[in-house]
Amino acid sequence: MKSPWLWNLLSIVALVVGLAVWVLLPWYGVLTIAVAIALWLVLTRGGRLALAAARIGISSLPQRWGASSVIVVGIAGVVGVLVAMLAMGEGFKATLNSTGDETSAIVLRGGSQAETNSVITRDQVPLIGTLAGIARDAQGRPLLSPELSQVVNLPSKADGTDVNAQFRGVGELAWAVHDKVQVIEGRKFAPGLREIVVGQGARSQFRGLDVGKTLNLGNQQWTVVGVFASGDAHDSELWTDGETLASTYNRGAYQSITVRTDGTAGFTAFKAAMDADQRLKLDVSTTRAYYGKQSGQLATLINVLGTVIGAIMAVGAVFGALNTMYAAVAGRAREIATMRAIGFRGLPVVVAVMLETMLLALLGGLLGGLLAWSIFNGYSVSTLGSNFSQVVFQFKVSPELLWNGLKWALGIGLVGGLFPALRAARLPVTAALRAT
Repeated sequence: MKSPWLWNLLSIVALVVGLAVWVLLPWYGVLTIAVAIALWLVLTRGGRLALAAARIGISSLPQRWGASSVIVVGIAGVVGVLVAMLAMGEGFKATLNSTGDETSAIVLRGGSQAETNSVITRDQVPLIGTLAGIARDAQGRPLLSPELSQVVNLPSKADGTDVNAQFRGVGELAWAVHDKVQVIEGRKFAPGLREIVVGQGARSQFRGLDVGKTLNLGNQQWTVVGVFASGDAHDSELWTDGETLASTYNRGAYQSITVRTDGTAGFTAFKAAMDADQRLKLDVSTTRAYYGKQSGQLATLINVLGTVIGAIMAVGAVFGALNTMYAAVAGRAREIATMRAIGFRGLPVVVAVMLETMLLALLGGLLGGLLAWSIFNGYSVSTLGSNFSQVVFQFKVSPELLWNGLKWALGIGLVGGLFPALRAARLPVTAALRAT
């Protein structure tokens, strides 16, 4: 005969595995389980008895709402925090994934993972402009923009502390190359002058970036002359003439070159030409692939952190549900024993208690998801990106995240209600009926 502690350990392991499988189930798997349970409740005698017992318990919820609210509020907190954390990762990932497209390319030094450790010499720029696949403007000029990036300190609007911002110097044809970037206020900067156009995200996060303001960057005075919008990671940047930025910070080389290609076929031709030219030991990728790769590690870290925090809070919510449901079962001992005495078997009683707990968990999950969506969806924040500068993005509370939060809520309700339900089914009928 196995010892009780071993049975308890096996039960806990089985619950943890079952909860993990439940959280990972796709929607059609959950729907299949729900339909099977519904059919059992409607078509079988045991199911109908369970529904009748559940109605009795649910009808008494208003009399014990104070205790039951512990389950609802606890699960709502878990779901709200979990969805908010994952929405942060989704928002950051969505912002960088929307940057660039499949018909523009970014050129970096061979082996470089980001612009910060890339160097492209000036004599390489005209060579790149002769390669096949590059789109050209009406004057026949290759649509490419040699660029460099300088990290500068700007005061945050939130608390005035200095944070990193990306100050990007771009080429003469940058507006045609980055065709999603549109000036929405003021004008474009003039080449050769210390003028800046700021992204709308940067203006919302940093002080002193309104049109007409002056900044002291690199021991020089710069004037903000315009605001642009792109709907992607460039919204977090400040733009100016590349040659002016290079002279201010004594930069003798570029860090990247962005190229507009003749469609996807043009990109393929451009990459092949780059690989074939032995004078250019440079790497090429689409801008979408480059920025998508930059988002991967941080988005994964945020998702892992959110899941760990949610799991820790879920443990607390499970114990809250256990205590509440154990107290509810103890308070209804005579009622449950009476049902057992008049023909309700163990399984209907277990299912009835579980349905009651799952209803409370469902209410908590819906409340937590609603709070996360109403407070955080579209909320703008910034975080450190791959270039050690702030990237402005918005939380994205998607239907998928809300669905995952709801599954977590039901999983917590399942674990929190199972043991009290089993205890209710095992209550000694005669002892419970004699209880006062």
